[in-house]
Amino acid sequence: MEKSVSGNQNLFELTEKSLEDIRYWTWSELLDALRLCQNLMPVASSSGVIDKYLDSLIGRVASSCETSPCPSTSSADSSGFRLSCDTKSTESLRNSAFRATWWFEDLASFEPFLIETLVKQMVSKNLDHGILSKFLFYYQKSRFSAAKTMDEKCKTMETVIEMLHLLDLSCISFKTLFGMLRITLNLKISKCSRNKLESMIGFQLDQATLDNLLLPSPVGSSYLYDVNLVLRLLKSFISKGACCVPLTRLRKVASLMDLYIAEVAPDPCLKPSKFLALVRSLPESARDSYDAIYHATVMYLEVHSGLSEEEKMKVCSGLSYEKLSSEACSHLACNKKFPSKSAGQALITQQVKLKSLLQETNQASPYLDSPCSFVETGSPGHEDQQIVLYAGKLDLSTENEKLKEHLQGMQWRVLELEKACRKMQNQMAKMLKSRISSHNNARSLPRLCS
Repeated sequence: MEKSVSGNQNLFELTEKSLEDIRYWTWSELLDALRLCQNLMPVASSSGVIDKYLDSLIGRVASSCETSPCPSTSSADSSGFRLSCDTKSTESLRNSAFRATWWFEDLASFEPFLIETLVKQMVSKNLDHGILSKFLFYYQKSRFSAAKTMDEKCKTMETVIEMLHLLDLSCISFKTLFGMLRITLNLKISKCSRNKLESMIGFQLDQATLDNLLLPSPVGSSYLYDVNLVLRLLKSFISKGACCVPLTRLRKVASLMDLYIAEVAPDPCLKPSKFLALVRSLPESARDSYDAIYHATVMYLEVHSGLSEEEKMKVCSGLSYEKLSSEACSHLACNKKFPSKSAGQALITQQVKLKSLLQETNQASPYLDSPCSFVETGSPGHEDQQIVLYAGKLDLSTENEKLKEHLQGMQWRVLELEKACRKMQNQMAKMLKSRISSHNNARSLPRLCS
């Protein structure tokens, strides 16, 4: 290959000479040359021949949006890359989608290692990432339909994932990524490739739906859904810190997780640690209300009635009592499946809300002598200490019953105060509107007189 024999040029010299005229090659000739290179790897790669072939191919693909390529080698006219054509052909090629994807079918027959080299060079030459992602999805489907073994499918999937990971995530179809994830559940792809696929999905988790997340658990697992996978996706979503995620996206994922937690809570095999991990996977700021989490906790405790008091307290520790509605707090205090200490915390939270309402409406004095009033102290942490001390005394059933009655009475007072607040706000709004109207009328009188 490297030595001349009887005055004849060696193979490398002949190849180099032929490459000088590569710009005149037809599209089909270029594809044939690349297919031959697949059988000569790594010789073709080390000699730089394959890079020149790929460079020419990429140049033609890149310019196809401005000029008219041959649609495919399977067409009747295989003259290759045409820079001019008749009016009818020009009209048919004005479709931008066709101009961008005409080469998909021709390159789908290449082996994964060649596709990897090709896509890397395309990325380096700044080809459109949206088009490249569509090609990779097309390549995966095409190769899977022709693959004969699971190893072939694994290699194809790993290559596609690796190449997608090089692209801008905003140019990749989220729906198709989840489709790939479902396919990989039955494939033994490398851990590195799986992690990259999950990270791409996790970064865009706010685009997911509940159906996307309800993936079956791996073979051999006792629980219904793959909770560990969802936890990994959530970890990817806030990998740069929850403070770096826009609040709108964070709350969208929180709403999605509320639905997911409610769906998996009735699973009798779901461990308390996993349930709590799901609840705590997002910061408290991601939710305006914890009512949905409370209802999911109710379902979980009903199904897992055999939990100890300590385990129940651990499950309930994921609740934010300050973000529970009055109705939820009242229901919690009456629910015997919840530990008594949780009921105590709900009571103290209601007391704080009631005190705040009393102060806002300037009607605190008539209520300060009621059983639900606070003992004022100068200590900043006194209320927190009161919560812990009071909750610790609620082990007796009689105290628990008194607590429920007390909380129900408080609930009625809170509702009455809320109505009073709304009434006052409406009255103030009417007064303000009346004053503005009077002021405008007063200003208009001089103009009428003049």
